[in-house]
Amino acid sequence: MSGGWAGSTRRSELPADWPERRAYVLARDEYRCRWREQRTVCGRAATDVDHITPGDDHRYENLQALCRDHHAIKSSREGNAARWSVRMTRPAERHPGLI
Repeated sequence: MSGGWAGSTRRSELPADWPERRAYVLARDEYRCRWREQRTVCGRAATDVDHITPGDDHRYENLQALCRDHHAIKSSREGNAARWSVRMTRPAERHPGLI
């Protein structure tokens, strides 16, 4: 899905105090990306707040500051994993010659 929030219902699922939570997490993480690869932390300027574990857990412990690039990478990976899990559970289609 391109266009950011276009077509998404995610914004309506955020708590009413999301702007305050977002500001708190960015300040707590010193406006630095917390993305880790092996033992290295990115550290670039953070603009986004991410749910560490996907879903509706909006506790501060489950939120982290990320730069735009790493947030896009993480979101893409999660979306692809969700699509593959649906594809893997879909029942096999019947062969047309067996109907």
